[in-house]
Amino acid sequence: MNGPHSVGDIIQGRYEIIGDVGEGGMQFVYAATDKILNRTVALKTPKNNSAEKRFHRSAVVSACVNHPNVAKTLDYLEYNDRQYLAEELINGADLDKAFVKQAKCLDPYLAARVFHFLAKGLAASHHAGVIHRDLKPTNVMVTGGFELNEIKITDFGIAKMAEDELVEAAKDQTFQSLTAIGALPYMSPEFIDTPKLVGTPTDVWSIGAMMYELLTGEKPFGTGWKVVAKILEATPPEFPPFLTSNPHFAPLSNQLIQLVLQCLQKNPVFRPSADALVEKCGCLYYPVVPRYLGTVIDVQYQSYGLISIPGEDVFFHMNSVYAGKPVIGDTVMLSKFPGGGRCRAHPVVKLA
Repeated sequence: MNGPHSVGDIIQGRYEIIGDVGEGGMQFVYAATDKILNRTVALKTPKNNSAEKRFHRSAVVSACVNHPNVAKTLDYLEYNDRQYLAEELINGADLDKAFVKQAKCLDPYLAARVFHFLAKGLAASHHAGVIHRDLKPTNVMVTGGFELNEIKITDFGIAKMAEDELVEAAKDQTFQSLTAIGALPYMSPEFIDTPKLVGTPTDVWSIGAMMYELLTGEKPFGTGWKVVAKILEATPPEFPPFLTSNPHFAPLSNQLIQLVLQCLQKNPVFRPSADALVEKCGCLYYPVVPRYLGTVIDVQYQSYGLISIPGEDVFFHMNSVYAGKPVIGDTVMLSKFPGGGRCRAHPVVKLA
């Protein structure tokens, strides 16, 4: 296990370490049993002294946010000269592992649902007076995979600490820390330019950058420290043709493109508020239906074929494919609907 603890360690007579969840740029994260309330929690502790300076204040800040799309802060404690934050344990994967590394991109139906959930969680935090400042795929947890049972924004509790590290990185313009490198593709122009003065629009920019990536499979301004100049210039990113070339997806894709571009406005004043994003996403049509993983087992004339999912084979047409066309043997994600003879797949998305 990483960090200062091993399985079986008991913190303050209450939290028993049962596993290693992982670690972020500034903290170790363990799964622990709350022996008083008989529940499993995520127990976080800072890695270094600079992180400890803000851990308590950050815990107080994060506890102000109470919403289904935000991970709950449950407890704060100090024990043996270490600080700990107990948070709701989410049995899933972060957005990067759940979606970005699994699929080149998400179809607009699923992307719209993600957008809506993120906007709701962000609006709740802004109503509580909390700015995240470090929104990125690794700070968003997903349960149910492509079924998308839940989405929860995490690490509001270390957002202020992350900001401090980002500010220090920005001073020498190296952006070499893990926190800075991971955050850069989702960082707003004003965060780079005047990081101490950022407000709620910087979170809106970050959501726009994440949604661009989910829709296209690419980050809007690239990766690495060289993106700084591109972000500061904030030239609206182009969208690949596959978003709008298919008439089955174009209407919703065009609406999502406009929302993303509004979020990525260079001037923070022109970006929508989180409340406005919730309202706009609420007007989008995106069906909430089961998703399945399957394997393409037949393709005829490069036009249609069959996908094998547990218990049945599903018919698909290439008109229902979003982004790259699959070939025999490819793993795909799909929804299905009743049809003559066999169920029909729509949409179909090729996985990595």
